[in-house]
Parts: sequence; C-alpha cells; structure tokens
Amino acid sequence: MSTLHTRDLIMNVPGRPDSYALNMDIEPGQTWGVLGPNGAGKTTLLHTLAGLLPARSGQVMLNESALTELKRRDIARHLGLVFQERQDSFPATVIETALIGRHPWLSAWESEQGEDLNRAQRALAALDVDHLSDRLLNTLSGGERQRVAIATLMTQNPDVWLLDEPTNHLDLHHQVRVMNILRGQAGAGKTVFMCLHDLNLAARWCSHVLLLYTNGDACWGSADSMLEPSALEKLYNQKLATVEIDGAPVFVPVSCELNL
Repeated sequence: MSTLHTRDLIMNVPGRPDSYALNMDIEPGQTWGVLGPNGAGKTTLLHTLAGLLPARSGQVMLNESALTELKRRDIARHLGLVFQERQDSFPATVIETALIGRHPWLSAWESEQGEDLNRAQRALAALDVDHLSDRLLNTLSGGERQRVAIATLMTQNPDVWLLDEPTNHLDLHHQVRVMNILRGQAGAGKTVFMCLHDLNLAARWCSHVLLLYTNGDACWGSADSMLEPSALEKLYNQKLATVEIDGAPVFVPVSCELNL
C-alpha cells in the first residue's frame, strides 16, 4: 500500500503570502478530513497532492518518490481524485464512465476485459447506481453523478483516495453509505483524504483531521485532538454547541458569531 507524504509543502494560493509548511505522513488505514472555511485552500491542497497544481515550494512524495518525477499513469495506479465539480464534455453512459477508472491499468490499445467490467459493476452496485448503468451521465441528478464519480474511483482501485466534498449533493442515506464505504476502504488498507464542510461527518468517520485557516495557518493530528470546540470556533469564527451521541461529538452552530 502507498503512503503520501508532504515535505515542507507550501500551497500556491494566489494573492496569499506563504502558508504554514505542511509536513504530513498520510498512512494506509487512515481516514483524513480536511476542515476549513471557504477560501482556506482545501481544494488547492487536494489538487496539489494529486499533482494537478504545482506547489509554491516543497514536495509531495508518493512512497519514496517525488510526485513530479513520476509518470501520470504510474500516479493514477496508486492515487485517485474525485473532484468537487465535474464537466461532462462527452456523452457517456454510467457504465462507460465507471470503466474510465480502469484506464491506468490498460495499455495504449488494450480494451476493458471481463474482470474490468465486473469491477465496475460491483462499484456501481456499492454506490446504489447500478440500475442507472445504461443512462447517459448528463441525464442524472447531482447526487447520482456524485455517486458515479465515487464508483469510478472504486473501479480505479488506487491506494490513496483523494476526495473533494464526497457527500456533495447527497441525501442523508447516501451520505452515510458513502462515508461507510470510505471507512471500509481505509479498513482494507487504503488511505482516504477528503475535504469536508460537515464537522459531524469528520467527527464520526475520520481518524485524523487537518485544520486549514484562511491566513495560511494549519494544524493536524488525530481527530480527537483536533475536534476541540475552541479550535473549531476559531477556525470558523462561529460559536458552537456540542453534545455527544453514540460516543461521538455532534457540533451545532449557535446563532451568534465570535468576530475573533
């Protein structure tokens, strides 16, 4: 299984001075939640970790190799990304979209085989969209398309899963289903690293948390140590009330702002 490292990594957020250097070891079996207000750089970080955006300085390491030194096909066999928003430029069915996940594993002129199709069908079933296999992607709802995107990542089967708002557009039932799938992937030895807006999803499903501030500051560690009400109130400039349900904290915003 692959490990993702950041070494003195400073994201390139336009118009912002150098942020806090990130030195993180993101290990197999861990489920990370990235929390922060709008504009803190969560999506920029995710795209930097995927090698889609250059860092201002420092490096992203996949195992012992710098991401910038690896071929994209090799990266895609170990690391995959679900975007927050997607543009569907070409008409494709749901099953055709899921099979895109197998492309890193095929040679230039090789077509998908039976096991590739079986893997895609299993992934669509896990995300409860297998009944939509023959539908064109652009005819689906936002939530259905989100689940197809996650099924495509499951079909790709990388070691490191990067997800930008994986529960975006999803109803409560499918939010729980997706988060359980992601925790199951971590339990099988994968690494899950995702940007979230919902504190309660992070509290219930994440083993580790990274807090990103709009001024470039950052801190990270175990979820228990990071999900302190005082730290979260500072992060969001928002007063919170906290209760505990089934052993996990639940955070509820209070009407007043802190204006720190």
